[in-house]
Amino acid sequence: MQDPKYQSGNPKTPDQIPEGIIISSDTFREERIPPGQSRTRKWPVLQAGSVPHVSQEDWSLTVGGLVDRPQKWTWDEFQQLPRVKVFSDFHCVTKWSRLDNLWEGVATRTIAELVGVQPSARFVIAEGYDRGWTTNLPLDRFLSEDALLCDLHDGEFLSDDHGGPVRLIVPLLYAWKSAKWLKSITFVAEDQPGYWEQGGYHNEGDPWLEQRFGSDQIPPGYYD
Repeated sequence: MQDPKYQSGNPKTPDQIPEGIIISSDTFREERIPPGQSRTRKWPVLQAGSVPHVSQEDWSLTVGGLVDRPQKWTWDEFQQLPRVKVFSDFHCVTKWSRLDNLWEGVATRTIAELVGVQPSARFVIAEGYDRGWTTNLPLDRFLSEDALLCDLHDGEFLSDDHGGPVRLIVPLLYAWKSAKWLKSITFVAEDQPGYWEQGGYHNEGDPWLEQRFGSDQIPPGYYD
């Protein structure tokens, strides 16, 4: 059952969140719905193609690139890493926002510390299990205090539809930057736009600036 404390109702305020949970800075805003967005109490499912099924037994995460200690974690090894809980909102470029999410997993800052990110790294490329799908993020966005590699949402394991076993969650950006079915993380010196960015989506994806698209054209595959 979903944790009733985080089921959608009246939006929670930061002072209502238990101690020990990281609170995303955007939840402190007086108006939590970015421009052009509408609130949903459901969690819509969208993806570019078919939904891959990756079992916990078959899943692994490879982290490399400009790091001192490349790593590859299995599911069991990932579960042994230090864990965090994050309270945040979640904004999709297709104009819906879901408030009051409780994510649980491993902080991106923990991953960066474990692999030893080199000074020359300035961007991160996140790759999914869905046919080599990637997305790109500036290093500082990836290392936001509220960013994490998530396996639990509102107390439940992520389903295939929502990117399980593990997905990236970067609450300060539109949801396509929170790569589903996470397979690898690569630290790089030069930016490398990913699947949706090459298809016309904005390279940065800040919902408060309505950075939806890189041009006035709606890109192929956009769902309204």
